[in-house]
Amino acid sequence: MTQTQSPTKSSPLLPVPTWAVATTFVLSLLGLGISLYLTIAHYTGAASISCPLGGGIINCAKVTTSPESHILGIPVAVLGLANYVVMSVINSPWGWHRSERWIAVARFVLTVAGMIFVLWLIAAELLIIKNLCLWCTGVHIVTFALLVVMTRVCPVQLGWSESRD
Repeated sequence: MTQTQSPTKSSPLLPVPTWAVATTFVLSLLGLGISLYLTIAHYTGAASISCPLGGGIINCAKVTTSPESHILGIPVAVLGLANYVVMSVINSPWGWHRSERWIAVARFVLTVAGMIFVLWLIAAELLIIKNLCLWCTGVHIVTFALLVVMTRVCPVQLGWSESRD
């Protein structure tokens, strides 16, 4: 593809650096682990969350049992778990080596959507609940780190921008 051509649906995906494959897979597994812990804690009771309970702004139990911890009746922890199950698959080395363009687009779209959701959750924690959950913050950091990596590699892989390397 020359610089004057625009990418099409049939354009081949460009290779991704090994560091990006490894980093996104590890981050996705980390997000999966934290989300799994939060989901288990949700269904076994907030007391199982290892987080400071008393005074101050840090209170995982208050955050994870608040009305904002459900979206359309679905626990946010379950939504996070579902997101990171999918992200772990498409960010695995096997997922990155797939040639289907829709997988590459889905990887980028899910990352951006995840970060938008995280921004809403942070706002809810700070402005509505007025407490923070350290475990939730861990997922937020992982999601942000994924966004940083994805904004660096996905547009290049999809042919939307030139390589910065």
